[in-house]
Amino acid sequence: MFSTLLRCKAPLRSLTKPQNSRIFRQQRSISISPLLTMRAYYYDNLEGDQRLPHDSGRAVDVEELKKLGVLYHHFSDVEDVNKLAKERGYKNRDEITVSPEKMGDVYEEKVKSFFHEHLHEDEEIRYIRDGHGYFDVRNKGDEWVRIFLERDDLIILPAGIYHRFTTDETNYIQAMRLFQEEPKWTPLNRSEELDSNEFRKQYTSQYLSL
Repeated sequence: MFSTLLRCKAPLRSLTKPQNSRIFRQQRSISISPLLTMRAYYYDNLEGDQRLPHDSGRAVDVEELKKLGVLYHHFSDVEDVNKLAKERGYKNRDEITVSPEKMGDVYEEKVKSFFHEHLHEDEEIRYIRDGHGYFDVRNKGDEWVRIFLERDDLIILPAGIYHRFTTDETNYIQAMRLFQEEPKWTPLNRSEELDSNEFRKQYTSQYLSL
């Protein structure tokens, strides 16, 4: 969906038991809102619930994300999303809600599966309609960069990038998914065999070999 090697030394605690309270193309013609809400940082790699912030205190800015092929926008007006979709040739869309109320007993299993490290053979575009969540992406040094997303944030992950997703402690996010024709959202879990995948090779050549 939001759409692997999950090296977690300790088992995840129940995802439905909050431990704390809530807490490839450059766009040219779209006017975007100021980047006020985006927050990204290096993941601290400490054991514990994947839904916790895991903030190392080392910030990552939008320009650093661009160097990885990751594009971020904040659109308070869905018309700006429509313009972006037209520019990038995204003809179709749907919406998904990830929460225990919506998904029932499969929620915990699904969120854990989203957190497995993987790639897609297509861009992954998500426009957050409500709630919060985290996308983690690998940088050039193979470190995790965590990106916090909330309402009106839009993120574009390029094909071939290793990433993973999780909800936060609120256990709720609603997102619009945009795609061109038939989406290639099958997650390909990280493995040595994927080094020869054409989409991974293209991503590595374009963003990691500079």
